[in-house]
Parts: sequence; C-alpha cells; structure tokens
Amino acid sequence: MVTSEDYDVRAIRPEEWEKVKALRLDALRDPAAPLAFLEGYEEAAAKADLFWQDRATGSGKGSATAQQFIAELPDGSWAGSLTVLMEEAGTQDWAGFPVERRQGHVVGVYVRPEHRGNGLIKALFDAGVAWAWGRGAERVRLLVHEANERAQGAYRKAGFAPSGVRVPFVKDESQSELEFVLDR
Repeated sequence: MVTSEDYDVRAIRPEEWEKVKALRLDALRDPAAPLAFLEGYEEAAAKADLFWQDRATGSGKGSATAQQFIAELPDGSWAGSLTVLMEEAGTQDWAGFPVERRQGHVVGVYVRPEHRGNGLIKALFDAGVAWAWGRGAERVRLLVHEANERAQGAYRKAGFAPSGVRVPFVKDESQSELEFVLDR
C-alpha cells in the first residue's frame, strides 16, 4: 500500500506544463468533476498549449500570489494536486464577496482515485497551508459544493471546518457551495 510518505509533495516547475495539463484533464473526467470544478473537460482540452505553459510558469516560478502543489511518485507520475491563491484584504473575491483579511484560497483539489484514503490529501493541504502561512495569510479557505460529501469529509480530515458562509454555485444558483476555513 502506498502511504503519504511515498510521495514527494512539492511546487510544480514551469517546464512541467504538459503534466499540469494532463492531470487537470484527468481531474475533469472524474465523476465528481461537475460539482468540484467550474470548467468542463471539453473547455479545458480546447485550450492552447500556451495557456498551460503560462499556468505552469505563473505558479512554478515561486509566485507570491499563486502556487500549485503536486504529489509525485518515485516513478515521476503525479497522484494529485491543489493550488493556493492569495487574496488580499480590501479586495473582492471571484464571486464578488469582500475579502476581509489576507487569506489563502485553495482551488483545484484533485487526487487520483487509486491514491485516495492514504493520507495524501492531508500532505497536499499541509504543503499548501504552510505556503499560505509563509505569505502572511491569517486563514486559508476553500469552497465545496453542498452535495460533494466526499470532498467535505476530506477537508474536515485536513483540519478545515465550515464557516457558515454559503455562495451560490456558478453553474446553478439554486445550489450552493459551502466555505470551509482553517484559521491560523
């Protein structure tokens, strides 16, 4: 059995853009993708290579505002990833809500099915949260669809708790996403 110690959890590198693209496309094929991600497979697959190169370069050069972390196996394959975006106090988030304090916002969480349930998600979150704390975040947050119970359970295990904030789901405003937070 593979355990969380078998992975190298690290920031991506700019030259790894093809692996960034492949992992994202695999994530968008997951049965939970319609609840977990705001874009669909066809939309992401149609993006030019330059988009993926820019994405990897933006995160892979030690950006102060965004960082993608991956879990790599000794054979070089990737088992999962997450990205942390920094949000500044006094601004608005992507949904138009005011940002009240400097915080990290976790997005794009994905672990391949064969690597779930062994502590990997916590290792990814530990790396992302440490990065956010290192940039002065007062808390780290994420949004999760109200019906995505598997993800909610994983986030609770990683130390996050519901804040009580509900955000209308972009794809269907009759549904909601729940904010989960981890305070410093």
